[in-house]
Amino acid sequence: MKKNVDISVSTLVVSDFQGIIEYAKAMQGVSEFLHCDVINENFVKGATYDHSLVKNINRNSLIMLDVHLMVNEPSEDIAKYIEAGANIITVHYEAFENKEDLVNAIKFIKAHNVLAGIAINPTTPFKDVRSFVFNCDVVLVMGVTPGNYGQALLPETIDKVKEIDNFRAENNLRFKIEFDGGVNVENAKTLISSGADILVSGSYVFNAKNRKDAIKKLKNQD
Repeated sequence: MKKNVDISVSTLVVSDFQGIIEYAKAMQGVSEFLHCDVINENFVKGATYDHSLVKNINRNSLIMLDVHLMVNEPSEDIAKYIEAGANIITVHYEAFENKEDLVNAIKFIKAHNVLAGIAINPTTPFKDVRSFVFNCDVVLVMGVTPGNYGQALLPETIDKVKEIDNFRAENNLRFKIEFDGGVNVENAKTLISSGADILVSGSYVFNAKNRKDAIKKLKNQD
């Protein structure tokens, strides 16, 4: 039996706000999620958009919104993304100086009936975040250094997916493992067999001649 895998298409590859909205509309019913990459200069270089565009996407499309906050100390912004219509809100472990604020952020997201995710950078070992994942709905593994699309996947991050999958099974946990960075048809099968449930795709799907077929190929484990 094939494992059920979801695809979350990244907005990081789209150059303008109207293009993001059009991409969201085109991907509804094709991809399970739109991966909204929110960057504001203080966590990684560059800037993308904020909650106002997420709200606009939600108003103009039916696709589920997978909001990834690559933002330092995001606690005071989370309510804005909930109000904007996010279905998943993922914050970075590394973005909180006080980890009690991270715990409270996860609780706040879940209290508002939104799925709560924790993301970890390639250099962060899973042992650092094990105590937090018991309350998470999603654990997002970064396969590349966050901020720039088109990078090659770091092979050691696949081992991290396996480690997290084993920990999930050993503790009878039900969170989803999401993988973001360098995903393509060559490595998707390995990621899925290692335990990934949601694959984030940027340039592979966006640049495909037939995006629907590209998503099908990412899911195909034969």
